[in-house]
Amino acid sequence: MSGDTEAATSKGAMPDDANGGAETSSADAPRPDLLTIIRGVIRTMRPHQWVKNLFVLAPVVFAKNLTHPSIIISALGAFGIFCLLAGSIYTLNDIVDVEADRIHPVKRHRPIAAGKVPLPVAKAMVVVLLLLCVGGGLLGPWRFLAVAIGYFVLQTAYSFRLKKIAYVDVACIASGFVLRVMAGGFATKTPVSTYMILCTAFLALFLGFGKRRHELLGAKAVKQRAALKHYSPQALFWALAASGVAAVVSYLFYTLDERIQAVFQSEWLWLTTIHPLFGVARFLQLIKSRPDAESPTQEMLRDVPFVLNLVTWVIEVIVIVYRLRPT
Repeated sequence: MSGDTEAATSKGAMPDDANGGAETSSADAPRPDLLTIIRGVIRTMRPHQWVKNLFVLAPVVFAKNLTHPSIIISALGAFGIFCLLAGSIYTLNDIVDVEADRIHPVKRHRPIAAGKVPLPVAKAMVVVLLLLCVGGGLLGPWRFLAVAIGYFVLQTAYSFRLKKIAYVDVACIASGFVLRVMAGGFATKTPVSTYMILCTAFLALFLGFGKRRHELLGAKAVKQRAALKHYSPQALFWALAASGVAAVVSYLFYTLDERIQAVFQSEWLWLTTIHPLFGVARFLQLIKSRPDAESPTQEMLRDVPFVLNLVTWVIEVIVIVYRLRPT
């Protein structure tokens, strides 16, 4: 999202002596064939980033509704719509950022920046994906469609303007995750607790500030994202510390709430707090140890310890929440 969108605009392509002479500008590249365009369209939609839309399913999991087929179908439909919505936003963002991406050592390989997806095709993609999202949204509750439209409007404003304003840009990313959770609740008519909103918001802020900290360490950072000139390493350190601690603490308070324990009929959910704590620590380590990565959130999903920790947490939560026992 996530947090979902990328860099600020800038003009010009990176000269050959700056990028090792490995690339030519998209203007000089040959016209792509149909297969190249199709592959580029898929890459532009960033399927690997759709994992962020799993937040749409969070209300269903914690409301103990995983055993209700009709609710699961609604939840999966909402997840699918947000995946297509994310694809349209990523495409729109790459159209807006095409010149800035061409001077980035990694982002210049993106299909639109590299000329593998022509701009007219990319613009048509945005329109088609939006029509599919609206059509699908009309099949569900109107509140879900309203949140989905609000999400697109917010991310569009982010792509064109808000990402250039320090701290507002990260707030937009966090808001996108909160809207995902709300959309999942509306799509399945499942109440969303205040704790879930707080946990989601603080976690998204933590990931957003982590991404900015990672970008600030890169070469030509300000040229690639205008908002970075208003960030400082010290300020981002404290922002990361505050949001990371708040995310873990809010989750811990959620697990210790007597009403939550009564619903789950268990007092042991608090033990799973070790996994969010490990996740926060591991993410900070990835920011420091892999400065050349395009995105720390992308590296996070490739990191074996992080993924194992995440899978273990999911299993433990399901076992505790759904009171699964050996037969």
